[in-house]
Amino acid sequence: MLTSAPALLRILIVDDEALIRWSLLETLSGCGHVVVEAGDAAGVLQAVTAAAVPFDVVLLDFRLPDSNDLALLSRLRRLTPATRIILMTAYGTPEIVQAALDLGVYRVISKPFDMNDLAPLVEQAYASRA
Repeated sequence: MLTSAPALLRILIVDDEALIRWSLLETLSGCGHVVVEAGDAAGVLQAVTAAAVPFDVVLLDFRLPDSNDLALLSRLRRLTPATRIILMTAYGTPEIVQAALDLGVYRVISKPFDMNDLAPLVEQAYASRA
């Protein structure tokens, strides 16, 4: 049985920590994906509205300098309903996780996470789209 290589994806990385953004960018672009980054909610909204084609996957940090609740996630769901979103957080209480899942995130992952697990997770998220 032949398996095809994963598609090259358009990925938006959102985290206020430059080192995390850099690590994610290096990991995912190293897999051949096109990666755009943003450090705050304003940057996310600018990237999403300026994109000629919607992003396939967004890796979204829960706490940003200008957003520390699920309002940004809710807005992203409205702007890009087909985009798969993975929420990254060090503050993943059961209530936050459930609310994020209710808003349609693909998965909530806890920080810190293993960088080696990320590319397969992003590709699974994309493959699961409806």
